[in-house]
Amino acid sequence: MPLPVTALYLSLSALLMLVFAWGVVRLRRSEKIGLGAGHSKALEVAIRVHGNFLEYAPMVLLLLACAELNGLSPLYLHVLGASWLIARILHGIGLTQGRGGYHAGRFYGTLLTWILVLVLALINLAQWGFGPGW
Repeated sequence: MPLPVTALYLSLSALLMLVFAWGVVRLRRSEKIGLGAGHSKALEVAIRVHGNFLEYAPMVLLLLACAELNGLSPLYLHVLGASWLIARILHGIGLTQGRGGYHAGRFYGTLLTWILVLVLALINLAQWGFGPGW
């Protein structure tokens, strides 16, 4: 069965991952650091922006694919997929601008990501009769 909506958000996520990876490579080259972050706070933050994205992407995108396979409306899939991208962009901007400390973008990006994981998990569990009112 085709998964056109998931394919869209998986592809856009891949492009965003490349943007975050480029941020790491750019700093590695400019600061001549081949491994680790050296003493560069900016590189440490860029590595975490990229790494954090990669930590959440598989789970969210697999949950989105399952929801699509289970027949969730394309409208809801697009809302969830777009929210995923917005959350990760917010997180990346917030972590970078906050230099690893508190920043509203980081906070709301993380919160939205967690909400998406929870909502997608519940949507998929509801397909098995484990929805509200268990």
